[in-house]
Amino acid sequence: MDDRKLSKALSYYLRHAPHELGLQLQPGGWVEQAELLDKLQAQGIAASPADLQRVTATSDKQRFAMEGSRIRANQGHSTPVDLELLPQVPPALLYHGTPQANLPSIFEQGLLKGQRHHVHLSQDPDTAAKVGERRGKPVILHVHAQSMHEQGHQFFCSANGVWLTERVPPQFLQAPPATT
Repeated sequence: MDDRKLSKALSYYLRHAPHELGLQLQPGGWVEQAELLDKLQAQGIAASPADLQRVTATSDKQRFAMEGSRIRANQGHSTPVDLELLPQVPPALLYHGTPQANLPSIFEQGLLKGQRHHVHLSQDPDTAAKVGERRGKPVILHVHAQSMHEQGHQFFCSANGVWLTERVPPQFLQAPPATT
Protein backbone atom coordinates (compact mmCIF):
# COMPACT_ATOMS: atom_id res chain seq x y z
CA MET A 1 0.00 0.00 0.00
CA ASP A 2 1.16 3.52 -0.79
CA ASP A 3 2.54 5.08 2.43
CA ARG A 4 0.94 8.48 1.81
CA LYS A 5 -2.52 6.96 1.34
CA LEU A 6 -2.09 4.79 4.42
CA SER A 7 -0.92 7.76 6.49
CA LYS A 8 -3.98 9.77 5.41
CA ALA A 9 -6.29 6.85 6.25
CA LEU A 10 -4.65 6.43 9.66
CA SER A 11 -4.92 10.15 10.36
CA TYR A 12 -8.58 10.17 9.44
CA TYR A 13 -9.65 7.05 11.32
CA LEU A 14 -7.42 7.43 14.40
CA ARG A 15 -7.94 11.18 14.83
CA HIS A 16 -11.41 11.94 13.52
CA ALA A 17 -13.59 8.94 12.72
CA PRO A 18 -12.73 5.71 14.55
CA HIS A 19 -16.47 5.02 14.73
CA GLU A 20 -16.62 4.75 10.92
CA LEU A 21 -14.43 1.66 11.20
CA GLY A 22 -16.20 0.40 14.31
CA LEU A 23 -13.16 1.18 16.46
CA GLN A 24 -13.30 2.27 20.08
CA LEU A 25 -10.25 4.27 21.14
CA GLN A 26 -8.75 2.92 24.36
CA PRO A 27 -7.38 5.26 27.05
CA GLY A 28 -4.49 7.18 25.53
CA GLY A 29 -6.09 6.94 22.07
CA TRP A 30 -4.71 3.44 21.46
CA VAL A 31 -6.18 0.71 19.25
CA GLU A 32 -4.94 -2.79 18.64
CA GLN A 33 -3.03 -3.00 15.37
CA ALA A 34 -4.64 -6.30 14.38
CA GLU A 35 -8.15 -4.90 14.87
CA LEU A 36 -7.25 -1.75 12.92
CA LEU A 37 -5.81 -3.78 10.04
CA ASP A 38 -8.92 -6.00 9.94
CA LYS A 39 -11.23 -2.97 9.89
CA LEU A 40 -9.14 -1.25 7.21
CA GLN A 41 -9.23 -4.44 5.11
CA ALA A 42 -13.03 -4.47 5.37
CA GLN A 43 -12.97 -0.94 3.87
CA GLY A 44 -10.78 -2.09 0.99
CA ILE A 45 -7.55 -0.72 2.45
CA ALA A 46 -5.01 -3.51 2.39
CA ALA A 47 -2.15 -2.91 4.84
CA SER A 48 0.18 -5.12 6.82
CA PRO A 49 1.83 -4.79 10.24
CA ALA A 50 5.04 -3.93 8.34
CA ASP A 51 3.17 -1.12 6.53
CA LEU A 52 2.01 0.32 9.87
CA GLN A 53 5.54 0.09 11.26
CA ARG A 54 7.04 1.81 8.22
CA VAL A 55 4.48 4.64 8.13
CA THR A 56 4.90 5.22 11.86
CA ALA A 57 8.70 5.22 11.66
CA THR A 58 9.05 7.36 8.53
CA SER A 59 6.33 9.99 9.09
CA ASP A 60 8.06 13.38 8.88
CA LYS A 61 5.77 14.78 11.56
CA GLN A 62 5.74 11.59 13.66
CA ARG A 63 1.94 11.60 13.66
CA PHE A 64 1.64 8.07 15.05
CA ALA A 65 3.10 6.03 17.88
CA MET A 66 3.30 2.28 18.34
CA GLU A 67 3.58 0.53 21.67
CA GLY A 68 3.62 -3.24 21.69
CA SER A 69 0.60 -4.39 19.70
CA ARG A 70 -1.07 -0.95 19.78
CA ILE A 71 -1.01 2.16 17.60
CA ARG A 72 -2.36 5.70 18.06
CA ALA A 73 -2.32 9.18 16.60
CA ASN A 74 -0.14 11.44 18.75
CA GLN A 75 -2.44 14.49 18.61
CA GLY A 76 -4.88 16.37 16.40
CA HIS A 77 -8.01 14.49 17.41
CA SER A 78 -11.45 15.91 16.82
CA THR A 79 -13.09 12.83 18.34
CA PRO A 80 -13.32 12.51 22.14
CA VAL A 81 -10.16 10.94 23.56
CA ASP A 82 -7.98 11.29 26.64
CA LEU A 83 -4.38 11.09 25.45
CA GLU A 84 -3.27 10.79 29.08
CA LEU A 85 -0.76 13.61 28.70
CA LEU A 86 0.59 15.21 31.86
CA PRO A 87 0.94 18.99 32.24
CA GLN A 88 4.45 20.26 31.57
CA VAL A 89 6.34 23.52 31.88
CA PRO A 90 6.73 24.94 28.37
CA PRO A 91 9.75 26.78 26.99
CA ALA A 92 9.64 30.57 27.17
CA LEU A 93 8.59 30.89 23.52
CA LEU A 94 6.60 28.64 21.24
CA TYR A 95 5.49 29.29 17.66
CA HIS A 96 2.37 29.02 15.54
CA GLY A 97 2.22 29.37 11.75
CA THR A 98 -0.93 30.83 10.22
CA PRO A 99 -1.97 32.60 7.01
CA GLN A 100 -1.81 36.41 7.16
CA ALA A 101 -5.57 36.61 6.51
CA ASN A 102 -6.21 35.00 9.91
CA LEU A 103 -4.35 37.66 11.91
CA PRO A 104 -7.26 40.07 12.58
CA SER A 105 -9.41 37.39 14.20
CA ILE A 106 -6.43 35.84 16.01
CA PHE A 107 -5.44 39.16 17.57
CA GLU A 108 -9.08 39.70 18.56
CA GLN A 109 -9.90 36.21 19.92
CA GLY A 110 -6.53 34.50 20.32
CA LEU A 111 -5.64 31.07 19.00
CA LEU A 112 -8.63 28.75 19.39
CA LYS A 113 -8.63 24.97 19.17
CA GLY A 114 -11.63 24.82 16.83
CA GLN A 115 -12.79 21.22 16.39
CA ARG A 116 -9.61 19.79 17.88
CA HIS A 117 -8.79 19.11 21.49
CA HIS A 118 -5.97 21.66 21.70
CA VAL A 119 -4.15 24.47 19.95
CA HIS A 120 -0.94 23.06 18.40
CA LEU A 121 2.33 24.93 18.93
CA SER A 122 5.87 24.28 17.71
CA GLN A 123 9.19 24.59 19.51
CA ASP A 124 10.85 26.20 16.50
CA PRO A 125 9.79 28.69 13.83
CA ASP A 126 10.73 26.40 10.92
CA THR A 127 8.26 23.72 12.01
CA ALA A 128 5.57 26.37 12.54
CA ALA A 129 6.25 27.67 9.02
CA LYS A 130 5.84 24.19 7.51
CA VAL A 131 2.53 23.74 9.31
CA GLY A 132 1.30 27.23 8.41
CA GLU A 133 2.22 27.06 4.73
CA ARG A 134 -0.48 24.48 4.05
CA ARG A 135 -2.85 27.39 3.40
CA GLY A 136 -0.51 29.91 1.79
CA LYS A 137 2.44 31.98 2.91
CA PRO A 138 2.45 31.81 6.72
CA VAL A 139 3.08 34.40 9.38
CA ILE A 140 4.92 32.90 12.35
CA LEU A 141 3.41 34.04 15.63
CA HIS A 142 5.47 34.06 18.80
CA VAL A 143 3.59 32.60 21.77
CA HIS A 144 4.80 33.74 25.19
CA ALA A 145 4.24 30.31 26.69
CA GLN A 146 6.18 30.81 29.92
CA SER A 147 4.09 33.89 30.75
CA MET A 148 0.91 31.94 29.98
CA HIS A 149 2.07 29.10 32.21
CA GLU A 150 2.86 31.52 35.03
CA GLN A 151 -0.72 32.80 34.77
CA GLY A 152 -2.21 29.31 35.13
CA HIS A 153 -2.53 28.03 31.56
CA GLN A 154 -1.70 24.35 31.18
CA PHE A 155 0.59 22.95 28.50
CA PHE A 156 1.14 19.39 27.34
CA CYS A 157 3.76 17.97 25.03
CA SER A 158 2.76 15.13 22.71
CA ALA A 159 5.03 12.19 21.92
CA ASN A 160 6.23 13.92 18.74
CA GLY A 161 7.15 17.21 20.41
CA VAL A 162 4.04 19.23 19.52
CA TRP A 163 3.05 21.51 22.39
CA LEU A 164 -0.68 21.61 23.18
CA THR A 165 -2.81 24.05 25.15
CA GLU A 166 -6.52 24.82 25.43
CA ARG A 167 -6.22 28.29 23.82
CA VAL A 168 -3.80 31.17 23.51
CA PRO A 169 -5.29 34.53 24.55
CA PRO A 170 -4.26 37.44 22.30
CA GLN A 171 -2.15 39.16 24.98
CA PHE A 172 0.35 36.27 24.78
CA LEU A 173 0.80 36.56 21.01
CA GLN A 174 3.32 38.60 19.08
CA ALA A 175 3.69 38.85 15.32
CA PRO A 176 7.16 39.32 13.90
CA PRO A 177 7.95 42.81 12.63
CA ALA A 178 6.76 43.43 9.06
CA THR A 179 9.48 43.29 6.44
CA THR A 180 9.52 45.35 3.30
